[in-house]
Amino acid sequence: MSITNQFKAAIIGDVSKILAEDVGNGDVTTKIVDESAMAKAIIVAREPMTMAGQPWVNEVFAQLDSRIVVEWTFNDGDHVHADAELCIIRGPARAILTGERSALNFVQFLSATATLTSRYVKAIEGTSAQILDTRKTIPGLRHAQKYAVRVGGGSNHRIGLYDAILIKENHVFSAGGIETAVQTARKRHPELPVEIEVETIGEMQEALAAGADRVLLDNFDIEDLQRAVEINQRTCQPPADLEASGGITLDNIFKIAETGVDYISIGALTKHINAIDLSMRFGYE
Repeated sequence: MSITNQFKAAIIGDVSKILAEDVGNGDVTTKIVDESAMAKAIIVAREPMTMAGQPWVNEVFAQLDSRIVVEWTFNDGDHVHADAELCIIRGPARAILTGERSALNFVQFLSATATLTSRYVKAIEGTSAQILDTRKTIPGLRHAQKYAVRVGGGSNHRIGLYDAILIKENHVFSAGGIETAVQTARKRHPELPVEIEVETIGEMQEALAAGADRVLLDNFDIEDLQRAVEINQRTCQPPADLEASGGITLDNIFKIAETGVDYISIGALTKHINAIDLSMRFGYE
């Protein structure tokens, strides 16, 4: 998967921050290992997963010692079976030991996001809906988790508060109503798409009349989602994009996708994750 310059900068920053947190002013334990010792380590998956995090692992070892070489057996986005060897790491033993935990942390958490995303993507196969993430991410690792969502087959919603407009309930209240909120947003940032969150069919009709590019249907039931799609297609040419959100699970997502909404956003992709079980086997060359 291609990585933009923004993501490259995020990878470098993420790894620098994590290594500073873990290593501090030096790894005192690795001093028991001979400085000249060379080692080979293998990262092993203990459970099935969709792999993600390769660029972060590479950067961990690049920052620790340029002599370390990481050879990958799988690529990000690959579905990996339990007990598979993800990669072989060769180089100075001290540096590999220092980077072990940080590297595993990146793979286990990003693979967890990618794996969960892939399950949701698979659950709506045969529909035209797309799976989106949200801003409900681990603090400081938003770019990493957004990358993992893409690896898992999902799509990214806005990265932050700067690259798209999403007018939520409290914005509407503070701005003085739906029409005023949409028109003001359009006037101030004509270059950006304008999305607004609504909670009723009536609010959705107001948002459509105000010219919103996308309407987020918050906690709509199946019947109201179907009505929303029908009203949108009947009254808007071209129709606005419709996004369903709230209360989405693997059990109900197919029915939601069948209503004809364009997008389904799921906070659980990045906040309700269980780290993938991994281990690193170590040996000397």
